[in-house]
Amino acid sequence: MDFFVGLDVSVRTTSICIMDASGAIIREGKAESSPEAIAAFLAAVDRR
Repeated sequence: MDFFVGLDVSVRTTSICIMDASGAIIREGKAESSPEAIAAFLAAVDRR
């Protein structure tokens, strides 16, 4: 399944929106603006 990710990055936090190919929102949230925190947020998505 294809996913698309939108990131709104600021100094301290990053807003993240993950959508599928049809435009349905899979997950939304915020993470610290570090590569590790963003990667952890994305890795937690169910990829069925």
